[in-house]
Amino acid sequence: MAVYHLAVDIGASSGRHIIGWLEDGRIHLQEIYRFENRLIEKNGHLCWDIDHLYEEVKAGMKACVQKGYMPKTMGIDTWAVDFVLLDHDGKRLGDAVSYRDSRTDGIRAELEEKHILDFEEHYAHTGIQYQKFNTVYQLLALRKEHPEYLEQAECMLMIPDYLQYLLTGKKAQEYTNASTTALVNASTHEWDEELVERLGLPRRIFLPIAMPGSVLGEVSEEIQKETGMRTEVILPATHDTGSAYLAVPAKDDNAVFLSSGTWSLLGVENTEAITTNESCALNFTNEGGYAYRYRYLKNIMGLWMIQNIRRECRKEDGTLPSFPELTNAAKEAEDFASIVDPDDDCFLAPASMIEAVKQACRDSGQAVPETIGEVLQCVYRSLADDYRRGIDALQRLTGKTYTALHIVGGGSQDMYLNQKTADASGLTVYAGPTEGTALGNMIVQMIASKEIRDLHEARNIIGESFEIREVRPQ
Repeated sequence: MAVYHLAVDIGASSGRHIIGWLEDGRIHLQEIYRFENRLIEKNGHLCWDIDHLYEEVKAGMKACVQKGYMPKTMGIDTWAVDFVLLDHDGKRLGDAVSYRDSRTDGIRAELEEKHILDFEEHYAHTGIQYQKFNTVYQLLALRKEHPEYLEQAECMLMIPDYLQYLLTGKKAQEYTNASTTALVNASTHEWDEELVERLGLPRRIFLPIAMPGSVLGEVSEEIQKETGMRTEVILPATHDTGSAYLAVPAKDDNAVFLSSGTWSLLGVENTEAITTNESCALNFTNEGGYAYRYRYLKNIMGLWMIQNIRRECRKEDGTLPSFPELTNAAKEAEDFASIVDPDDDCFLAPASMIEAVKQACRDSGQAVPETIGEVLQCVYRSLADDYRRGIDALQRLTGKTYTALHIVGGGSQDMYLNQKTADASGLTVYAGPTEGTALGNMIVQMIASKEIRDLHEARNIIGESFEIREVRPQ
């Protein structure tokens, strides 16, 4: 009898429930349920509809049972940095505000102007890159607007930790996601007591840090009755990039990894954090990974730009153009040469992504795209060039020469972008598996269940289980 495991993978735009199992030395995956994730405007902020997400998690669990799957274990991963606060009774304080909200504008500058904390010193402690929406800045912004929440809070839980708490009644701070708060020390792997004290944050809200593979416990009796599923929750790498990197079937240490989805996360795995001044200046991050590995990477805006352009191109019948239609439009504008910086804040949450791209070209004195195809060609070229610059910086910072680029996640299906990336970087691209994040979530459960020995064996099995497409530079 196959032993089933359930990975609940929730991204910024959608979530899915995927069942996985080992059979004949290969991993098999079956998508059971998919749902939409969305931002809502609430109390003057962009927020996640966290109650909707919880209901969808349970709905997907019901669907698994209805289709005949009773997983032995399950785990939830989501994006990073966002959180909720709970009071003494375990009730949520306030909303689950999104990292795309503007509440953190100016927080870093305020810390530096008041000589509380310079970013260079902050980076030396945590190794986490500057992003204006890092959890630490969100907490400080929350304190300004709702100081009573921090006064009443008993603990902070990142989004996947909160959803798993709702299922089990057990609270845990999982390491890979906790590291993205910019409050975990890069050397000790624990909360940085000096930073917490200097920033005036209540120490009690930071729970002991648990590692991926830790057993949280069975879902509660209430959840068992509601969903029909009796299963054990195991902490995966709850940060989706942490899970995605585990699914890279790299054969050696000479490969760059790219988790390609709404965000593009470009980097490598290291055994030691790199917290030099140059690394800080280039804004590379040392996020915590499985078994205390470091994901040394750079955040790039990614398919968010293309996803938004697609939404703006809704057809008269209400349907959206397919991604092949978008790439065909880009190919028809192959000679359009303008590029933009995908990492510019102007692309974080614009009213119109199309107009944002046009304005960026206009501001930089380049040709302004006139057709949708030219806008898309500009974005494709810009992403590929950003990947190239990221790889060049990685080689300088690590002192290594990389020979291949492994792309996992939904973006690995975009063969036009894969070819652009191979051409720009000069590296052979290996694309796949597509379900990288869910797969990484799954293999932590399988290792914890002793079906797979370790990560090395898991990556070998992944390489044998899924199609990996090779794209050479032209």
